[in-house]
Amino acid sequence: MDHPDILTRLQPLLGLLAFLTLAWLLSEDRRAVRPRLVLAGLGLQFFMALALLKLPGVKDGFLLLNQLVLSIQTATQAGTELVFGYLGGGSAPFETVYPHNSFVLAFRALPLILVISALSSLLFHWRILPLVVRGFAWLLRRTLGTGGPLGLAAAANVFVGMTEAPLLIRPYVSSLSRSALFGLMTCGMATIAGTVMVLYASLIGPVVPDAMGHILTASLINAPAALVIAGLLIPEPAGNTPVLDTRIERSTHGAMDAITRGALEAIPLWLNIIAMLIVMVALVSLFNQALGLLPAVAGEPLTAQRLLGWLMAPVVWLIGIPWSEAQTAGALMGVKTVLNELVAYLQLAALPPEALGERSRIILTYALCGFANLGSLGILIGGLGALAPERRPEIVAFGFKSILAGTLATLMTGAVVAILL
Repeated sequence: MDHPDILTRLQPLLGLLAFLTLAWLLSEDRRAVRPRLVLAGLGLQFFMALALLKLPGVKDGFLLLNQLVLSIQTATQAGTELVFGYLGGGSAPFETVYPHNSFVLAFRALPLILVISALSSLLFHWRILPLVVRGFAWLLRRTLGTGGPLGLAAAANVFVGMTEAPLLIRPYVSSLSRSALFGLMTCGMATIAGTVMVLYASLIGPVVPDAMGHILTASLINAPAALVIAGLLIPEPAGNTPVLDTRIERSTHGAMDAITRGALEAIPLWLNIIAMLIVMVALVSLFNQALGLLPAVAGEPLTAQRLLGWLMAPVVWLIGIPWSEAQTAGALMGVKTVLNELVAYLQLAALPPEALGERSRIILTYALCGFANLGSLGILIGGLGALAPERRPEIVAFGFKSILAGTLATLMTGAVVAILL
């Protein structure tokens, strides 16, 4: 990968300032914004990115993570071959004329979610995952001053999903301040669940080196970015003191119970992803067919991807993507926002090598790494609304703003990484 010059590094720095300025301009109370939150959040992002991307030995750790991903993929395929036969990766009972078309997403890649969910539940039962979450929550409290339920949920969002993390602070959700509630929603939108981390890394692994390391790093440094953007848009009023400590409860009874619960709880997620992929891709196809009735532009028919590319090109340029690649990258960012990040990662993996350079692919890996999209909004409102029914109108009112906040947070992370690459 070529090393960028000074001007290329100034480009994402300009973007970082633009995203922060936009959030401040849209703030409910600009005077209440805490400078410590913004400065410490930025500092924590840069520190974590430097440590994870530049420290000697970390690259070896990323290689181990990628090897772990391959091991989990191999283990999962052993199960899918038994259950789904050749659809799950087993030998076909007939001659395969087009082997490149034999990969069936629903039966080969998506079952990873079931295995990861079971492993996560087991690690939670063994108190390993809660220990890591508490450690990260302590770091957020010491640096950003984000303590109590919000700090714990923000840390948990790095490893579990936007519906699971609030469950860890269930008794406190109803009493959260407006700022903390919005911060909780933004963290959910700006990070991804541990259940899909391995899936995304396996999808983009062939085109993005050290994919698992980048995905994990992105989810980690998206958390402080989310707290910064949320604190800019809806600041905590002066004098509000959060609860200093919360407990993580364990509800499983034995390792086998944890594995069983983890696997069964992932089934709705697996089916939801399959259903949403079918519907969303179908809707995009219908939209493209309608656009095809319009006159061609620049010798090519109009498509949703081209329109999104034009719309988001200036945005991705601000995170360090060269202008010559901005339309392609912008289309992926648009797909991620309108559909979801899984479709965007699938399209990133399918791009021809010449479409995006290696640096641009890595930057996009970070910028796409979040749940901020329309589909996730319904899941978030449903989950939080069930935990705090009396605050459902407030949660709904925060909906579109949380998508904006989550998107700005992942864009911030993309810009930070582009400065350091």
